[in-house]
Amino acid sequence: MRIVFIITGLSTGGAEMMLFKVLECLDRQRFAPHVISLTTLGELAPRIAALGIPIDAVGMKPGLPSPSGFFRLTQIIKHLNPDVVHTWMYHADLLGGLAARLSGISAVGWCIRNSNLDKNRTKLSTRAVVSLCASISKWVPSRILSCSERARQVHVAHGYAAEKMVIVPNGFDLNRFKPDDHARQQIRAELGITDQTPLVGLIGRFDPQKNHLGFFEAAAVLHRQMPQVHFLLAGQDIDSRNAALMQAITQAGVLSNTHLLGLRNDMPELMAALDVLASSSSYGEAFPNVLGEAMACGVPCAVTDVGDSAYIVGDTGRVVASGDMAGLAQALADILQLPAAERLALGEAARSRVATHFEIGHITRQYEAFYADLASIKGPERLH
Repeated sequence: MRIVFIITGLSTGGAEMMLFKVLECLDRQRFAPHVISLTTLGELAPRIAALGIPIDAVGMKPGLPSPSGFFRLTQIIKHLNPDVVHTWMYHADLLGGLAARLSGISAVGWCIRNSNLDKNRTKLSTRAVVSLCASISKWVPSRILSCSERARQVHVAHGYAAEKMVIVPNGFDLNRFKPDDHARQQIRAELGITDQTPLVGLIGRFDPQKNHLGFFEAAAVLHRQMPQVHFLLAGQDIDSRNAALMQAITQAGVLSNTHLLGLRNDMPELMAALDVLASSSSYGEAFPNVLGEAMACGVPCAVTDVGDSAYIVGDTGRVVASGDMAGLAQALADILQLPAAERLALGEAARSRVATHFEIGHITRQYEAFYADLASIKGPERLH
């Protein structure tokens, strides 16, 4: 089965990484994938190419669709003549979905990965695209894949076709993300801390929805209660050049306890070095990948109730209300103050939960079933 995947770009983000993981595990005896980026190739392109998967980049400017780019996209799809087109993220859903239908492809699947469309927190241009997608969702896609139940609810409320929704959560490689004592020792030596130093992690790019500034409100409270705790942060713009971040750290009084690592490519090792992972997100997250990655490494999580975070963690961590940074501080303290054996058992339960519900092989089989279903649907009339 020939599948064309269309995505807005191929930078290192949650949606992009999930696409890469699906491509990595896809049964290549059954499926022949081809990837199209609406913008540029991005840093994930070489990794996808290394899998032997062809890639095209249309070259549109981010957030600025062009008629020539749309025409080129349509021509590429017509040339490839796939059995199924699967689009990822709003602009790709809109442009890729229309281009596929104009190319005579009726087996079109969309993919939504955002759980907040609040007008105060979502760009006007994004909301315009979402509104357009909602209005054509009854006839452009045959199915709409959502990575979380919360995201499904939000989009149905905004007018998306409820009867077309299918939920497939994100998946995680338990061979790559696993407890690793050697990595724990190595990362902690890099930070200049001991194995006994309590270490809290916050992993993610600097973005308002990740709420790094709020996290340091929690860090200030936790520091007063447990001054020996250290904080490890990694992601895009997570470095000392970030003035807003540095101000929050300084105000929290945790400058000497905080380690800003910037972008890293050793995420399994970083996760394995932690005692607990925090997620302070205030909105927008549908299915935070970092939770599954940490849990797979045997690291319990303390999270805000955003998107499907509470469902992901289940009873293997702690959940507080969105925006409750004092509550997050207490949740982190609760986990850190558990007897060592109890915290280890909580981490083991977290890894077991990922193995049961979110193992990447099992999730990829769900994607494959999604594509088989798409291919079998007799779509609406073709557009010409």
